[in-house]
Amino acid sequence: MTAAHIHHRAGTWSGPAHDQLMLDYQSRFLRRKRLVTTSGAALMVDLAETVSFNHGDALETNLGRMIEICAAPESLLKVTGDLTRLAWHIGNRHTPCQIAADHLLIRADHVMAEMLKVLGAGTTPVMAPFTPEGGAYGHGRTHAHAH
Repeated sequence: MTAAHIHHRAGTWSGPAHDQLMLDYQSRFLRRKRLVTTSGAALMVDLAETVSFNHGDALETNLGRMIEICAAPESLLKVTGDLTRLAWHIGNRHTPCQIAADHLLIRADHVMAEMLKVLGAGTTPVMAPFTPEGGAYGHGRTHAHAH
């Protein structure tokens, strides 16, 4: 098993990746975990602190190989309607949200879907990679009010 211990942000590393990790949103938040790459190789991630990985980031193994992080498709809700108003309600519930010009994407959740329906939103289930906005302070994850 290869060990990975260095994290590189997207755009800070060059050359072809030796392998890839397809990870959903929740799985891209890690510090120490055994993972399997798309080629089937075992990889032990062991970082000094917990990292929120973005699509296009990379891990460097102890052999100097680069393993690219890819956002895996997952169950999401495509939200349409009054996007400004709907985004406010989604954010008020500290729900991660990906913003596009004509829709919002959130993780599939029946409670959120019902709330959005009451607010007049259209919701459509989709399978897609999820790359929500980072927090106001540059963090890749939202959090509760107790900072």
